[in-house]
Amino acid sequence: MINKTKLALGIATATLTMTGALVSPQAVAGSKSQHHAEVSGMSNKVDALEAQLQAMQAEISRLRAETNRPRSSAEADKVQELDQWMTSVKSAPVAVVEKDHLFSARGGWMHLNDNRGSTSGLAGSGLGEDILTSGTDKDAFYYGGAIDFNMNNNLFGLMDHTSFLMELGVEYSELGDRKDSGLDNVITAATGPGGVTGGVPTNLQQSVTVNMLRLSAAPKIKFMHGSKFRPWLIPVGLDVNIISPPSDAVTVLNTGMQFGAGAEYEFLKGIVIGADGRYHHTFDDVDGVDTDGFTLGGSLGFKF
Repeated sequence: MINKTKLALGIATATLTMTGALVSPQAVAGSKSQHHAEVSGMSNKVDALEAQLQAMQAEISRLRAETNRPRSSAEADKVQELDQWMTSVKSAPVAVVEKDHLFSARGGWMHLNDNRGSTSGLAGSGLGEDILTSGTDKDAFYYGGAIDFNMNNNLFGLMDHTSFLMELGVEYSELGDRKDSGLDNVITAATGPGGVTGGVPTNLQQSVTVNMLRLSAAPKIKFMHGSKFRPWLIPVGLDVNIISPPSDAVTVLNTGMQFGAGAEYEFLKGIVIGADGRYHHTFDDVDGVDTDGFTLGGSLGFKF
């Protein structure tokens, strides 16, 4: 019985020993295989990083070589030209826009070819000529203003240093203050000063202020651009004349044209003084009222 037991134990021990011998190499082999795989993966990552680093180093080397590469003469000239341009832009003064437009206040003396009003005819009424105004002088004073809008400084390419402008102006002129009308003369002649007709006092007709408003638009050619002294001329311009009192036909407006010449001098920066003469002509009177005549005057202007 004891011998059988010893034999069984020996067989079991031998079996376990063989099993362990068979299992241990497989386990060891499996462990070694897993470790080798991990090491191989890490090696691949390191290789990829080294490849990327080498590519970056190669690109940096190429850029350095490109920077240090001697340029051709054309490229060098272009770089030098750009440097010179940048230097000139930095050193150039700030551009100042030139003020070529002008606003001016002006005034002077006006002389008409014919009297405004008449004292001829029946009882000094001016009947048949101008009954609403009588005995008005040909001379007057005027004042007003104008704006010169500069269009160009080479006369549309035809002449250097010659400016072309458009002048818009307005002038008020006064020929007489508190003048009797022809109608008042007739009433006074019929009744006497302070007389009464039909119980109504006479000489109640208002005295009149004889005046005229002139609107104008004219092209102006101004010479010597860039100089302080500049002569100019108006070849022909448009006049619109508004008279007061109206004509016997109760007309208050007519149109005509003007011709002019003058000169100006910029005695302070942006401040200009000037003098001019103009002739004003209409092809027809205002139903008996003639507005033809000339003006002589001066001006004070400000550039803008």
